[in-house]
Amino acid sequence: MLIFVFLIILSAVFYFYYKTKQFRATLPIRKKWYASNASIFLGSFILFFGINQLVSFQGAVTYIIAGIFIALGIALIVFNYKAARHYHKFVAEETRLNQ
Repeated sequence: MLIFVFLIILSAVFYFYYKTKQFRATLPIRKKWYASNASIFLGSFILFFGINQLVSFQGAVTYIIAGIFIALGIALIVFNYKAARHYHKFVAEETRLNQ
């Protein structure tokens, strides 16, 4: 269970890292790319938290809530991975055009 705590903390750190990069960026596509990356780590935070709760506690309510967290985390990761991959194609071009 200690590994899930480490992964939760790591996800939170990378979420805040990409959020600060998003706020500091000036180019619009780069902002969207950082926002997508931040949301990927937010999804992984929610996913690992749900798995940790599933492992730590047993009970019907815990299984339902953990299942919701796991499903929401996976949905956030998948959707924002696709968005980040899409925006990544245009980051270099935007940088080249705005210099």
